[in-house]
Amino acid sequence: MRSPARLAVSVAALTALLLAACGDDDQSSDTAARDGGVSGEVVVFAASSLTAAFTELGDAFTAANPDATVTFNFAASSELVTQIGEGAPADVFASADESNMTKLTDAGNNGSEPQTFATNLLEIIVGPDNPEGITGVEDLVNDDLIVVTCDVEVPCGKYTAKVFENAGVTVTPKSYEENVKAVVTKVTLGEADAGIVYRTDVIAAGADAAGVEIPADINVTAVYPIAATKEASNDDGAAAFIAFVLSPAGQEILAGYGFGAP
Repeated sequence: MRSPARLAVSVAALTALLLAACGDDDQSSDTAARDGGVSGEVVVFAASSLTAAFTELGDAFTAANPDATVTFNFAASSELVTQIGEGAPADVFASADESNMTKLTDAGNNGSEPQTFATNLLEIIVGPDNPEGITGVEDLVNDDLIVVTCDVEVPCGKYTAKVFENAGVTVTPKSYEENVKAVVTKVTLGEADAGIVYRTDVIAAGADAAGVEIPADINVTAVYPIAATKEASNDDGAAAFIAFVLSPAGQEILAGYGFGAP
């Protein structure tokens, strides 16, 4: 019969082994990604506002994993989660808001627990040199201005409505766009005087647009979660891609495009 002391040592040793094994599992995908051990196609459904950043992330991921390819589908998060629910093949879902990720998990279509990987802020986008002299959200109530926003069904539209509510203003957009990239396009082409987009979109537009900051007390922080899907055909690839997004290298790329830390 084992003594209590020896039994305690045995239990402690077993616990340590189990914890070590769990740690190995958590780190395996990250290690595989760094060591080029991932192969096959990884299909990533990602919010439109992630287009530039995730394209570079995908290039960096495949550079580290020559036997892997990354295929992106960029669209409004609400559209993407609907597509996944209807059976569209996706390994990873990266949303621009938590509510659409909740739709994925409530339907049982996630293959891993969602993790926040970035944040973002809203900003007013205007033409180069701000020809209409817009200084803040209050100016957007002017009916002489052509203001466009995202549709209220997509994350950017919901965030925009919250900003207007916080500012205590009523703005009537001339059109509601299907995603944030469409808002950017209308302003940069001169078809609209202003719109509400993410700060990262203003940065990505470069010399084709200018931005007017929205004060912190009325602004909204967009939270970006990511998860593998239940029907992922490349489980290892999905886990490795998510690990790469969350890694220091992935976070550095996101920061370069203006995204905030999780």
